[in-house]
Amino acid sequence: MRTGDGVERTGQDVLLVVRAQLGDRRSLAELVGYWHEPVWWYVRRLLDRPGAADDVSQEAWAAALRALPGLRQPERFAPWLFTIVRRAVANHLRDLYRQPDLVESDEVVDDDVAGVLDRRQVSDGLTVLAPRDRDALILFYLYDFTLQECAQVLQVPPGTVKSRLHRARRLLHDHLVEKGYPS
Repeated sequence: MRTGDGVERTGQDVLLVVRAQLGDRRSLAELVGYWHEPVWWYVRRLLDRPGAADDVSQEAWAAALRALPGLRQPERFAPWLFTIVRRAVANHLRDLYRQPDLVESDEVVDDDVAGVLDRRQVSDGLTVLAPRDRDALILFYLYDFTLQECAQVLQVPPGTVKSRLHRARRLLHDHLVEKGYPS
């Protein structure tokens, strides 16, 4: 969900992070305002449950805001933030799988009709991917992270990110062709 030039966004983030670390509440609000939606969508895509995305995003933001004063490389804010978010998702999933007799929610998301079909198709395709492949695909293509940034967030070497991307693209393509979409 980055817009414009990545270098320009990184520069804006650096300035906002430093100001926020110095106690400027407006800069902190602007930083959170910009990254709130991308964080929520990342969590939403990983969990595929809107209600859980709200809770996990909030937990991730709380952890990020507590840790922000200790961030020593403001230029690495986005990968740092998504590492925290990914950890929050992993913690949520670990807690979820520990709970006995979990009942799935039939919650309906109210979206505009044109967007629902596209999102549903993409979400359906992403569900066939293993979580580690899905993570790589989402970070690289939907958030425009570089291979290095993906590797940092996923805590694997860049070559592993490349192989996960290759596998994810192949599986997603095969799934969509199987569903009747043109190849």
